[in-house]
Amino acid sequence: MSSALSILQKFWGHQQFRPMQEEIIASVASGRDTLALLPTGGGKSICFQVPAMMNDGLCMVITPLIALMKDQVENLNKRGIPAFAIYAGMHARDVEKVMIMAREGEIKFLYVSPERLQSRRFRWFCEVLPVKLIAVDEAHCISQWGYDFRPAYLQVATIRELFPEAPILALTATATPKVKEDICERLLLEDPAIFVKSFARANLSYSVAEEEGKLTRIRQILDRVPGSAIIYCRNRRQTKEIAGLLSNQGITASYYHAGLSSAERSTRQEAWINNAIRVMVCTNAFGMGIDKPDVRMVIHADVPDSIEAYYQEAGRAGRDEQKAYAVLLYKERDITEMKERIALQFPSLEQIKEVYQGVVNYLQVPVGSIEGVYYDFDINDFVKRFSLNITVAFSTLRILEQEGVWQLSESIFIPSKLEFVTGRDRLYEYEQLNPAMEPLLKTLLRTYGGIFDDVVPIFERQLAKLMQIDEQDVVHDLQLLHRQAIVKYQPRKDKPQLSFLQERVAVQHLTIDQALLKRRREAMEERIEAIAQYLRDKDTCRTQQLVAYFGEKDAQPCGVCDVCVKKQKGALRPKEFGELATAILAALQTETTIETLMQNIDAPEDRVLTTLQFLIAEKCVLRDKDGVLVAVKV
Repeated sequence: MSSALSILQKFWGHQQFRPMQEEIIASVASGRDTLALLPTGGGKSICFQVPAMMNDGLCMVITPLIALMKDQVENLNKRGIPAFAIYAGMHARDVEKVMIMAREGEIKFLYVSPERLQSRRFRWFCEVLPVKLIAVDEAHCISQWGYDFRPAYLQVATIRELFPEAPILALTATATPKVKEDICERLLLEDPAIFVKSFARANLSYSVAEEEGKLTRIRQILDRVPGSAIIYCRNRRQTKEIAGLLSNQGITASYYHAGLSSAERSTRQEAWINNAIRVMVCTNAFGMGIDKPDVRMVIHADVPDSIEAYYQEAGRAGRDEQKAYAVLLYKERDITEMKERIALQFPSLEQIKEVYQGVVNYLQVPVGSIEGVYYDFDINDFVKRFSLNITVAFSTLRILEQEGVWQLSESIFIPSKLEFVTGRDRLYEYEQLNPAMEPLLKTLLRTYGGIFDDVVPIFERQLAKLMQIDEQDVVHDLQLLHRQAIVKYQPRKDKPQLSFLQERVAVQHLTIDQALLKRRREAMEERIEAIAQYLRDKDTCRTQQLVAYFGEKDAQPCGVCDVCVKKQKGALRPKEFGELATAILAALQTETTIETLMQNIDAPEDRVLTTLQFLIAEKCVLRDKDGVLVAVKV
């Protein structure tokens, strides 16, 4: 059996582990159930990928994020490690092929969505899989008291019954003590080893500013801090407006939200990752699973609903461990509006039933329809057609998802599908009468085995490349073949999908656990009160406030947040501060160590250090990882 370090070096090219990774891997490799809380960017995936490579058998990875699934599968395959993903919308035959490969030992990592665990056919296949490790990513989703509860996660505990010898590794970046306890209980972890890395980020400077003119402040921040940036907004309209205004002022910016097509989102994301654009203005649909270590700035133009969401989003800055900034802008009425939205986020039973009836009418789902059918669902079109409040509608969708009624997936790519609906004799006659269509028909039959007998996924871009014509021409001809009843062509989907998880019932038979809903509302009220307290507390170090929320009570002041910097500056009289700052900047015209700086300035050491910390926080002085200092030349 190869050692963990040798596997890390061979497949990932890293010479050493990050803090705590090696201990987590050792725990998992020994067969022990393990819970690991690692901050965003802490290298969670290595903690299950390396131990899985140390032993024979399959690692099943459960994650709710399709984009992250695909990204990790692609990265593993590039390293020569066989990995596949099963997600919502895949054709049943494709799922079966992957499961057979997994059964035969041809796959090392199998990524699945938590909803897949509810499928009876999937569970049947699981009985013969050589699963030796179960990794549960975003494990906080199993807790009803967390900020992102997903009921499908409750199935994880039932799936492990099929693999009693396989340990579970539960991973999350954000969990309060209550949620941590809930994860262990609901995943049925037996005597788990629990690893909690400090939530403090020494290189990340947190700031909060009460601002009426948020756009002006955003522009000032971007002018002051160079490098890649993310700006989070509450709604889609704002993302487009702010990106447009920044672009007009000479700052390369784009916007991103779930309402864009899959192709648009992918193009914009790649442009930002490759630094073709500097600023991504987005909703919280952006960021999960994106590996860009050199983000220098995360700005929140609106207040997130919870400390958990804020910590995770702000934590996308400075993953390269270089100095980075997280700024939260707010107005006092933002807090009032957040509290007012609670009523909309927890609608009455009558409102829930009204939305439910609207959805089944909109999708034309008859009573008694069963699970497994995916419907395109455009929530904006839906609320317009039924004259509904969008917050009430979206909240109802999530409530009924938590009740196990249906599943609303993120935007996903489902390939086009095609089957021939004519016999071979008729097809031959058609080709004789329509010679212009013959190249496409021949290419279909040669490229996709079994297409004449079954429904198969096809790829228009691949066909266009093989035929050396435009993709639009391929789509046009496929649509023509469909209209002429030669084939049945189902164009690809990249919209959000809604599917029922149980038989569709009449609205009068819809039941809701109202007592549980009331407790969830109270949990949300507590989360909003916590973020409001964070905004208003201008006396406690920001890092101390954040980590205390996650149960870390003994953290030291960070020295770089807005609260700490203000205290440092306030400890010195203005004249003394000015004199010391001038002396320090003069001494740092060339690279200097802190020891040499102290020798060259005739002043009490604590006063020099206080002034120096302020200058570093304000980016007037740069300090590298070895502690060497240099003044920034303006």
